[in-house]
Amino acid sequence: MLLNSKNSLLTPIEYLKGVGPQKGELLKKELNIHTFGDMLSVYPFRYLDRRNIVKVKNIQEGEWVQLIGKITHSEVIGVQRAKRLNAIFKDETGGLNLVWFQGISWIEKLIEQNSTFLIYGKVTLFNKFYNITHPEIEVIQQVDLEQLPSFLPVYSSTEKLKARYLSGRAYVKLVSQVFLSIRNVDIRDVLPISILNKFQLIDRFKAIKNIHFPENEEMLNKAIKRLKFEELFLHQITICKLKLNHKKTKGYIFKQVGHLFNTFYKNNLPFELTNDQKKVLREIRQDTLTSYQMNRLLQGDVGSGKTIVALLSMLLALDNGFQACLMAPTEILAQQHFDGIKKLLLPLDLEVGFLTGKTKAKERREILKKLEEGSIKIIIGTHSLIEDKVVFQNLGLSIIDEQHRFGVAQRAKLWNKNTYPPHILVMTATPIPRTLAMTSYGDLEISVIEELPPGRKPIQTIHRSEMYRAKIMDFLKTEIASGRQAYIVYPLIEESEKLDYENLYSGYEQVKQFFPSHTYNIVMVHGKQSQEEREQNMQQFIKGDAHIMVATTVIEVGVNVPNASVMIIESAERFGLAQLHQLRGRVGRGAEKSYCVLLTGFKISAIGKERIRTMVEESSGFVISEKDLELRGPGDIDGLRQSGDLDLKIADIVKDVDIMTMTRNVAIDILQNDPDLNLEEHQYLKAYLLSQKDKEIWSRIS
Repeated sequence: MLLNSKNSLLTPIEYLKGVGPQKGELLKKELNIHTFGDMLSVYPFRYLDRRNIVKVKNIQEGEWVQLIGKITHSEVIGVQRAKRLNAIFKDETGGLNLVWFQGISWIEKLIEQNSTFLIYGKVTLFNKFYNITHPEIEVIQQVDLEQLPSFLPVYSSTEKLKARYLSGRAYVKLVSQVFLSIRNVDIRDVLPISILNKFQLIDRFKAIKNIHFPENEEMLNKAIKRLKFEELFLHQITICKLKLNHKKTKGYIFKQVGHLFNTFYKNNLPFELTNDQKKVLREIRQDTLTSYQMNRLLQGDVGSGKTIVALLSMLLALDNGFQACLMAPTEILAQQHFDGIKKLLLPLDLEVGFLTGKTKAKERREILKKLEEGSIKIIIGTHSLIEDKVVFQNLGLSIIDEQHRFGVAQRAKLWNKNTYPPHILVMTATPIPRTLAMTSYGDLEISVIEELPPGRKPIQTIHRSEMYRAKIMDFLKTEIASGRQAYIVYPLIEESEKLDYENLYSGYEQVKQFFPSHTYNIVMVHGKQSQEEREQNMQQFIKGDAHIMVATTVIEVGVNVPNASVMIIESAERFGLAQLHQLRGRVGRGAEKSYCVLLTGFKISAIGKERIRTMVEESSGFVISEKDLELRGPGDIDGLRQSGDLDLKIADIVKDVDIMTMTRNVAIDILQNDPDLNLEEHQYLKAYLLSQKDKEIWSRIS
């Protein structure tokens, strides 16, 4: 809500009639409601037509129903904490049980009146008799269904609120009380009148009133449309402003494509670049030619060739007198980048530094000295690179791989490594759905690599149930006999970690029965091993000394073994689509035909079946990411920025993509014509944005 100092929406919630200090504290803790305005910001999640009365003879288990009738008998059973109130409710067609475990004294007094009651609750079946536990109960003097509201709001609640009678009808009364305590002018319109007219949106007060207490279905739909538009518009104008601010951030100019870039490109490039890779390099070149900081996200499927783009970008920085760094989330991935880049740069005689938490003190001192002096031009490492002791002579480009694995504060530290912030290129192998690209990553310029390098063969993905295990192991023996290697991956879910590790160990023993140790070398890799043991086992597999790696998802990112041709994923139905796609990407890195086998149990949920079907039919990470978003929603998608989820109250970025696209275009138009929102029609919008928590984004608006 847009507030001013005299706005009644700022009134603390404990001053609302019917709340008081104790209930006020509970509302703050349970629903984060501190003021009248906060209460109006919690929208109903559905609506109940109180005129829809069901007869007892027609009820079914699992339904939410409203009944009108009498309570013919009640009794309290048990003592103290084990106490409950049982009652028999009847209408002219039959009866059922009502049960209360809390608020028993109040319910007893209510049902003593021998009145007609309106009952609402969820029907359950116990001992072949229908029950409703903790129903809402209301005395009805005369039953006039036409007088009952057709749209009664239903709000989310908690057990603690229910115990203090702060749910259901009681909560609705509190919301009604807020509307009696405020004025229309307290809810100011943040959207300019021109937008309201253009998109035929109702005003803000009407929208808020009708989302809680709809006059009719038409007004409810208008309220939903208006509030979805507003929510997505405010999000879009915030990130579009952030993007505009990035474009104003002073940066270093890379004036030339020089000797190092040209020499490497002409003489040392290991393969012909794809058209997508060339396009991304042109985009990076254009960004670094301006006098402003580049802030670009590079997304590309596993194996699409992001690293070579990163290397060429670093050589561009070096040609212009700057240093470059590449930061990876794990030591294994950092080591892999270091080994690959160092090998590629051998003909150019460039020293490449490597810095992680394991770097010995003497070596660390030497690296830090060379970085500060400028003799090390490229350094690759983990989060060790952002430590205060790491000082660059002239850092011009920072590349962050699998950037969603770093916190916002960690990434921001790289900005302070030079007088002006270095150019930033963040990379992810987790393709980002279009809707998330417009929201969570909307402040970044986005580059995409969809083409795979020439010579890459598609990975054949097959689904098999447990009964095919022996045949799969025979197939694996054939691949190993041909000189190939294989991964067998087990799920690791936080809630059942202990059980999952037991499954991993038993799976490891089972694999050894199929592949005896006198013929085959099998290594195991998981997070509970010491770092030394884990890396030692990894290295055995990477060097080809081990035939099979049995692992958890610790190998999801960063293991590059071109000789590995088979990925077997155990209990594949327990993985999300993004994880399945990342794991599949560990194979198919060499010239040989590769396979991904999804092993599942016999009982799979509908969503599990859809995931497996998608993996078998689709190879594009971008298609898979869209499906993942559709199935799971934005809150659970891998790759969401750690600055927080979208926190949308009413809009849905999957279902409302058309509205989001529309609001993004509106936000861009407004900022192009009035970047600091100084026009009179934008004053309420500007004031609202400045009142939000993330004031830093708008700090440049005077």
